[in-house]
Amino acid sequence: QVQVVESGGGLVQAGGSLRLSCAASGSIFRIESMGWYRQAPGNQREWVATVTSGGSTNYVDSVKGRFTISRNNAKNTVYLQMNNLRPEDTAVYYCTVRATTIPLTRDYWGQGTQVTVSS
Repeated sequence: QVQVVESGGGLVQAGGSLRLSCAASGSIFRIESMGWYRQAPGNQREWVATVTSGGSTNYVDSVKGRFTISRNNAKNTVYLQMNNLRPEDTAVYYCTVRATTIPLTRDYWGQGTQVTVSS
């Protein structure tokens, strides 16, 4: 149906930057929104950021001013620019795509990409 693939994770020092990318493919009628979650070991999966089909964005408080979510014109790719990274940002980051494949609208998840921030 819909495939979601993330990339761009890695190891950086505190204060550094990474850009995550996520591409959705498949039989997509419409993408309603795209977003990012993260999960650190022993923690629950946490919502990080979302961009809607109309281009509006929302962020969890802990990343406001540091992370920027964006999308391409085709609305099938989402990016997460992460600046001024902190050790507490260390997690597996998951891309999620809310997409309609007629007649169903549901969320699709990628496999995750590891982000590690050293102190």
